[in-house]
Amino acid sequence: MSIKTSNTDFKTRIRQQIEDPIMRKAVANAQQRIGANRQKMVDELGHWEEWRDRAAQIRDHVLSNLDAYLYQLSEKVTQNGGHVWFAKTKEDATRYILQVAQRKNARKVVKSKSMVTEEIGVNHVLQDAGIQVIETDLGEYILQLDQDPPSHVVVPAIHKDRHQIRRVLHERLGYEGPETPEAMTLFIRQKIREDFLSAEIGITGCNFAVAETGSVCLVTNEGNARMCTTLPKTHIAVMGMERIAPTFAEVDVLIAMLARSAVGARLTGYNTWLTGPREAGHVDGPEEFHLVIVDNGRSEVLASEFRDVLRCIRCGACMNTCPAYRHIGGHGYGSIYPGPIGAVISPLLGGYKDFKDLPYACSLCTACDSVCPVRIPLSKLILRHRRVMAEKGITAKAEQRAIKMFAYANSHPGLWKVGMMAGAHAASWFINGGKTPLKFGAISDWMEARDLPEADGESFRSWFKKHQAQEKKNG
Repeated sequence: MSIKTSNTDFKTRIRQQIEDPIMRKAVANAQQRIGANRQKMVDELGHWEEWRDRAAQIRDHVLSNLDAYLYQLSEKVTQNGGHVWFAKTKEDATRYILQVAQRKNARKVVKSKSMVTEEIGVNHVLQDAGIQVIETDLGEYILQLDQDPPSHVVVPAIHKDRHQIRRVLHERLGYEGPETPEAMTLFIRQKIREDFLSAEIGITGCNFAVAETGSVCLVTNEGNARMCTTLPKTHIAVMGMERIAPTFAEVDVLIAMLARSAVGARLTGYNTWLTGPREAGHVDGPEEFHLVIVDNGRSEVLASEFRDVLRCIRCGACMNTCPAYRHIGGHGYGSIYPGPIGAVISPLLGGYKDFKDLPYACSLCTACDSVCPVRIPLSKLILRHRRVMAEKGITAKAEQRAIKMFAYANSHPGLWKVGMMAGAHAASWFINGGKTPLKFGAISDWMEARDLPEADGESFRSWFKKHQAQEKKNG
């Protein structure tokens, strides 16, 4: 899988998701629950806006000095006995990972949850080479069984309820137990334990890498990442090149923000720090450690007017508050990065050809701006995408023609005046009780769900002149 998760056109995806009551209920319930928990943790921490300022400053500082921190990180990892691979493209990254797996004669790989490995499609590359890949995150494991892409960056199976999950377990693994989350989780745990013990390689993501020490930080709620990094003899960590913190002091701030914003907790269940392969005399840890640092378009983003999006720490808070996401879910976006952050980053990493609709999957309510722990101005970046697409002529032809007609009329006062007078009178004829029998092309669907204001048959200019005259008359 790469960043694109569906070949279905945008409108069809949207209708499919809106007509899925299970998904909509599951997402709405999750948003409400996570949002309430987040607010409790924010209130408990206190001075939240100052924390946001500090987190944004840390991320901005890293982006402004990224070359230096990448060099420092690679030097430290190498000193610690690890191997570093800088991958310019996703193909460079997956080629290196496959080479390591083949050199180790790996037949099975266990993975913890990682958005960047989804982005570069590492699972498919390994599977095509005959290597079995097992997702060990609970949600990702269920989705892998069901051949279903994730729909949230933190809660990948947010769109499924327990009835659907039991069906998947029954059909794929012969599960006959009860429908309770506890029983199903225990069943999956027993299955995955067998894979942990037999896998030759463990692959993880990287929430943050510490440049000062060459350490990799993994933040999970299930502890599966620790199994991926301690039981297999080889550990491969994959990270986006921007996911660096200078020292542990900065990571301390970012983890505090991540846990509260992602799941509404003080800390996640497991915070794991890894610094190279197993040392002599130790019994835990891998014999070999590889850090794959992925660019895959990030350098271009860093040099562009969209660089603020690289502050993202993948907490999913913007999705947890977004009204558009609530209605269409993650699959409506057709990208592994859904929600407001996906509307910004998907066109940057995947191109406007596949993701030109995403900047318009937004009401510009700015709810995402208010919850982002690193103050990414998501709504402004979404508007910026719209401007760029308009300048490049990527928008729909009908929209381009309409804008040209509007610009022409607006630059000819006489024509504008006649048009406004005619429009005011016409509106009073075909709008009845806020509804109209007429169809208006691209906005027909929008009008079906909304009442139009009643028109009184008079233009604003005409009303304004009468109002001015009446004021003068009354003194």
